[in-house]
Amino acid sequence: RILLIKMTNERSEKNTSNKAKTTRPRQNRGGDPDGSLGIARGLSPAETKERRTQVMEGRSEEEKQLVSQYLDGPHGFHSKQRQELYQYDDANMKTDNLREPQKRALAKRRGRENKIVSHRLERHEYARLKAAAAAADAQVVLHTEDHGLVEAENDMERTTGLSQVALKNNHLSSQTAQHIYDLNLENYSPYGMKYDRSGRCALLFGQAGHVSMMDCHLRSLVTEFHLPHERVRDACFLHNSTMFAVAQKNHAYIYDNTGAEIHDLKDHVDPMALDFLPHHWLLVSVGRSGWLKYHDTSTGELVTQHRTRLGSCNVMRQNPSNAIMHLGHHNGTVTLWSPSSQAYLVKMLCHKGSPITSLVVSDNVMVTGGADRQIKVWDLRMYKQIHAYFSSAGVPTSLDISQRGVLGVGHAGHATFWRPEALRVKEKDPYMHHQMQGCSPVQTLRFRPFEDVCGIGHFKGISSIVIPGSGEPNLDTSEYNTNPFQDNKQRREAEVRSLLDKLSPDMICLDPDIVGTVEASDPHLRQERLQDMQEEATN
Repeated sequence: RILLIKMTNERSEKNTSNKAKTTRPRQNRGGDPDGSLGIARGLSPAETKERRTQVMEGRSEEEKQLVSQYLDGPHGFHSKQRQELYQYDDANMKTDNLREPQKRALAKRRGRENKIVSHRLERHEYARLKAAAAAADAQVVLHTEDHGLVEAENDMERTTGLSQVALKNNHLSSQTAQHIYDLNLENYSPYGMKYDRSGRCALLFGQAGHVSMMDCHLRSLVTEFHLPHERVRDACFLHNSTMFAVAQKNHAYIYDNTGAEIHDLKDHVDPMALDFLPHHWLLVSVGRSGWLKYHDTSTGELVTQHRTRLGSCNVMRQNPSNAIMHLGHHNGTVTLWSPSSQAYLVKMLCHKGSPITSLVVSDNVMVTGGADRQIKVWDLRMYKQIHAYFSSAGVPTSLDISQRGVLGVGHAGHATFWRPEALRVKEKDPYMHHQMQGCSPVQTLRFRPFEDVCGIGHFKGISSIVIPGSGEPNLDTSEYNTNPFQDNKQRREAEVRSLLDKLSPDMICLDPDIVGTVEASDPHLRQERLQDMQEEATN
């Protein structure tokens, strides 16, 4: 008995010592200095909903509308339509290929809510709303400058009668008036002119083999070289002003800002037009044989090439909102292309019986010019014509839309400019007009970014004019390679960051908002329903 009592006492002492060990707080060994690893992070669903309502409290209707624009993006119509399609798919899911136990399990899962997934979605929507509200507040605070167009004092006056000479002598400051000039370059004419993304440098190229780059701020020559026995058809800047590509007689070549040849792109045979996609680092060319080619300038590889099967093409522009390439053909059609698709995405008959001579794209609006002297405005959401204008002076050979929506038309020896409202409704009179006697036809017409300046390349050289209200007055330096005042260190950092954030060519699609969303369960049925909805909307 005495031995049994001692053994039970020893067991009880061991148990109490073990309990004391388990209740003793864990010592900090340096991996958790503040003791926060054991704390659950994130807001509860109730707190998330409450903070979502607090973000929108106290805002006016204009501020709420601005927040919704940042939240839904520029294609809010498409995102809302896609949500309706997802809801329709969830309600009418096809279960023919499922067995009975799987159907019962699916019905059971539908009946109860997944709290973890719903909580994550709530927090995700709160983060999106918070970011959209911060962007809207930053726009209100930082956008201190405003733009304005020239307005007539009474009904008897017309803004088209205001010439560049009158603007330079009577209305503009000396700093702005310096941007009105003409360069007589008849030896290598006709000339084309393009700006880089910052608007600091301009690229001048004559068809007889003269290529030069100038600093528009200092109005000085950066580099100049001649290509003997060569024909220059087109040229464009690459990711910044240090490199540019030139479409010559046989191949496309890349030069630096000193005029030295860097690369000979032999895959681009007999190119007719060039363009560059800055967010994907893709150089795009279309040749005389009708081949559309995408070349990655960061790796030097040819990404893909498509055969258009529509003959030679020399009209090509990109849509800045989704990086879709628009090609204008001689049979009056416009085709939309993506590097991920071997066939065209959309084919539109824009000018029946006449070739496409020029086109420009801005978000959901496309403007085309044909040999029939028609300038047509198209809605890319429904692929439907809005209205059309007639060019009485000649065939529209070049079109461009400024950052503020001013439409510029180059036809014969004239340059006509229309207000931003002309893209939505048909205007009676243009905004401004500029005549260049003996300089027809106009080769290129391009607006300078972040300035009220338009550069025109024609048969006698280059003309630079001022169009009040055409440029964006607020400079966003957070966008890569758009700061005209950056130094060499900032340029190198922007180049590295742009390479790190480079997008894949597979992400180029008609609807840019679809990237990052849930993939459709049945793409064929979804496409059929989308076409039915578009047909109902058009009817």
